[in-house]
Amino acid sequence: MSDSENAPVLAVVGHPNKGKSSLVSTLAQDDSVTIGADPGTTLRARAYPMRIDGKLLYTLVDTPGFQRARQVLAWLESRARENSASAADRARLVKDFVAHPDHLSRFPDECELLRPIVAGAGVLYVIDGGVPYGPEYEAEMEILRWTGAPSMAIINPIERSDHVEQWQAALSQFFRVVRVINAVAVDFVTRRQLLLAFGELETSWRAPIEAAVDALDEARRTQKRFAAREIAEVIVNSLSLVVERKLGSDEDPAQFREALEAEYKSSLQRLESDHRRAVQRIYEHHILEANAADLELLEQDLFSEDTWLAFGLRRRDLVTAGAASGAATGAVVDAALHGASLFAGMVAGAAIGGVLGWLGAGRLAELKVVNRPLGGNLARFGPSKNLNFPFVLLGRAMLHWSLVAGRAHAMRAPIELGAESASRLALEPAARRELEKSFARLQKSRLDAAKKVEATDQLQHLIESVLVEAGPPA
Repeated sequence: MSDSENAPVLAVVGHPNKGKSSLVSTLAQDDSVTIGADPGTTLRARAYPMRIDGKLLYTLVDTPGFQRARQVLAWLESRARENSASAADRARLVKDFVAHPDHLSRFPDECELLRPIVAGAGVLYVIDGGVPYGPEYEAEMEILRWTGAPSMAIINPIERSDHVEQWQAALSQFFRVVRVINAVAVDFVTRRQLLLAFGELETSWRAPIEAAVDALDEARRTQKRFAAREIAEVIVNSLSLVVERKLGSDEDPAQFREALEAEYKSSLQRLESDHRRAVQRIYEHHILEANAADLELLEQDLFSEDTWLAFGLRRRDLVTAGAASGAATGAVVDAALHGASLFAGMVAGAAIGGVLGWLGAGRLAELKVVNRPLGGNLARFGPSKNLNFPFVLLGRAMLHWSLVAGRAHAMRAPIELGAESASRLALEPAARRELEKSFARLQKSRLDAAKKVEATDQLQHLIESVLVEAGPPA
C-alpha cells in the first residue's frame, strides 16, 4: 500500500462562515486557502494535501457549508422508513443521497460536502463558539452521524467564547472527541495535539498520524535551524557593511557624509527586509511576503531611539560590555608601556568604552578617508563599531521570528513589530556574554567572503540556542 493510500483524509464541514476554511488553512499550513467574511465563500470541495519533502502526510478537504440540512435529513429518514432500513444501512443511504441524479441541482452544497465523506474521509465538524446553540444544527450533526465516518467536533470561538460550554454539552452527544480551537490564533503545539487526537478517531490512522507528527516536528527543527542561519547572516552582513565613494584630489570628504550615511542606512534596511522575507518563506507564509510594503509601514524604524531602547541591551549591560571592550584596548596600551602607566590605560579605556556602549543610533558608524591601493582616496562610511547595534538587530530578528514561527496560516492581518512587543524577548546572562564576545570579534576585523561564512557558522549555533519556542519541536 502506498503512502498516499495510508494518509488520512479529513473533510472539514459545518455551517457557512464558521471558520472551516481557516481551520483548513492552519492545519494544511497553506495560506492560499480562500478565507472570506461572507457566507458561501467556499462553493466547491477542494483538497489541500499536507506534504513534507514530497511525502503526503494527510489531506484536508475544505467544503461548502450546510444549506438545507433539515430537508436532507428528512429525505434520508423517509428512505429508511420505505426500505425498513436499520442503523447498519444508514451509511449506504447517505451514499444513495449523494448519487441521486436530482440532488446535485436540489442540494448542491450538501452533495459537495458529503462526497469526500462517503469516499472515506473522516469528519471535522466546525462550529462558532460565540453563537448560541440551536436545534437547526442537530440536523447537520445527525446527517454526519449517519455517514458512520470517524468524526471530531471543533468549537472555533471566532470573536467570542460566550457559548462554548453549551456547545460542548450538545456536541458530546454526537461526537466522541470535542476540542476548542481558535483556528486563526492556534499555535503549533496545539495543532500538534489536535493531529494526535485525529489518530484516535480511527485505528488505521494512528500509525500514519504519529508518523506525520514526527515529520512535522523534524520539519519544525529544520525551520528553526534555517531561521537561525538567516538571523546570523543578516547580523554578519550588517556589521561588515561599508559604503564608499571615490574622492577627487580637491574634494572634501565631509561634504559626502550625509549622502553616504543615508546610503548606509538604506542598505541596512534592505538587508533586514530581505532577511524577513527569507524567514517568512521558511515558514511558508507567502501572503506576508506579498504584503511586505504594508508590513514596513507598521514597524518601528531600525534607527529610531525607541527601537534602540526596546531592542538593545539594558544600560547596565551596555556599560559592562563597553567597559570590557574598552579595557581590552587599554590593556594593550599598558603592555606597550611596560606598566609605566600604572594601568591608567585600562581605567581610561573602561570609562570611555562604557560611555560609548550607551550611545545609540546617532553613533552608528563613522566617516573615514582611506588610501586606495592604486592611488587616490576613498570616503568610507562603516562598518559599525557600535556595541549596541548587533543586539538591536538580534532583538528585532528574534521578535520577527517568534511572530512568524508561531503564526497560524489562517491569520491574514499584517505582522506588527511594535517596540512594546520586545518584552517577549529575553537573553540569559551566559548567552548574552557569549554573544557579546562573538559580536566583538566581528566588529574588530574586516571580513572577506571566507571569514564571513566562518563567522556566520559560529554565530548561527549561538542564535539557535536562544530561539526559544514552546513545545517538543523546539
